[in-house]
Amino acid sequence: MSANDAQAALAFWFGRINYEQRTPRPGDMKLHSIRALLARLGDPHQRLPIIHVAGSKGKGSTSAFLAAILRRAGYRTGLFTSPHLVAIEERFQVDGQSISQPELLTLLRDVQTAVEKAPALDATFFEVATAVGFLHFVRRRVEIAVIEVGLGGRFDSTNVSHPAVSLITSISFDHMRQLGNTLARIAREKAGILKPGVPGISGATVPEAAEVIDEVSRLQQAPLRVLGRDFGYQYEPGRVTATTWQWPRVRVQSGHQLWPWMELGLFGEHQAANAAVAVACVEELRRQGWHLPEHAVVEGLRQVEWPARLEVMCRRPLILLDCAHNVASAAALVDTLKTSFIPEAETPGRRILVFAGSSDKDLAGMVRVLASHFDHAVLTCHGNQSRVVSVEELAQICQANANWSLTLCPSAEQAWKAVGDLAEPNDVICITGSVFLAGELRPQLLESRERMLASPVRAG
Repeated sequence: MSANDAQAALAFWFGRINYEQRTPRPGDMKLHSIRALLARLGDPHQRLPIIHVAGSKGKGSTSAFLAAILRRAGYRTGLFTSPHLVAIEERFQVDGQSISQPELLTLLRDVQTAVEKAPALDATFFEVATAVGFLHFVRRRVEIAVIEVGLGGRFDSTNVSHPAVSLITSISFDHMRQLGNTLARIAREKAGILKPGVPGISGATVPEAAEVIDEVSRLQQAPLRVLGRDFGYQYEPGRVTATTWQWPRVRVQSGHQLWPWMELGLFGEHQAANAAVAVACVEELRRQGWHLPEHAVVEGLRQVEWPARLEVMCRRPLILLDCAHNVASAAALVDTLKTSFIPEAETPGRRILVFAGSSDKDLAGMVRVLASHFDHAVLTCHGNQSRVVSVEELAQICQANANWSLTLCPSAEQAWKAVGDLAEPNDVICITGSVFLAGELRPQLLESRERMLASPVRAG
């Protein structure tokens, strides 16, 4: 492909309406466009065994757990997720490897050709991405694909698939403008991925949401296994300090078997719940004839790689990178800080928060949850300018909901420099509030790790 063709393919994609950056209106989310596009491309989604994953939080981590397990079992595994953290190629992975740029450009050109031959086909950015993902997995002869929902479930572009198993992780308040302002309405949108006769696994335990998912599963005649009813887990927190490292552990029990204690490569009890949902999916796939030995589950849970989920970037000072972007994920973050990241120094340092957020999030609710756990906040902006909240507005929110001293930085780069000026060896620094902020700062954190004399991240 020539340089001009490559530029044209990228311009075509990035010129589409992008609901990751612009809030959709009622009626914007629909499936007829993606169905028409995929039909022009030979319906690649119909040639893939698929695990479909929806949820308010945890769907990315659960997808990563499952992809890691399937790879260790010897299956050529596709993983489609969104949004990306640093590079857009991360959204399309085969056996843990992101799509190459030449492959991506070739696929984009094929999708562009299909769209241009049907002028009425007005595909969005995410619909193009979905088509690219399905095409990539078919052309790379993937044996099974884990497909994460982008937004909601019922009208998400990925919901054209007919999966082997449908997974719903936890349900909480998020994307309320699009999905509704009650847990019941949000759960109904997520439960839209349940298909007639297709087994479902649910990690939603809040009664208001769980009742709706049960109702939809009955209407769809989709057999459903539910966390807390049909399977459960025990959890042992991990612990990281400047001198020690202990991974968390989970033990899953179900009507099928009692699993051994297994280490998790991600911190927090919410990740143990995600792992339990993944293990319940493994049991269902086994029932369908997939060969998934116990060692693949043990290795997959331990060796999963899913950056910016309470990722330890440095141990002295302790620097954590996280993507918490709603109230429920902020609460999970605080719980994990209390159990797994307890300073061992006789004189603990300050607890510094680096925070940015988007306008469609309950930032005041997040700040209230985080308020008692931090002493100082460095407020900044991420690069997603259409939804980003200014540092001045963030400051007003923080002043109304937390008793923090504040540093205001108009860019993520300036925020990181401010942290360098502020931080002492015994401090705990947590960067959170947005996947866009985490994506902007992670390359800088990796580059500066040696300069900050960090210990190896996967030590212990």
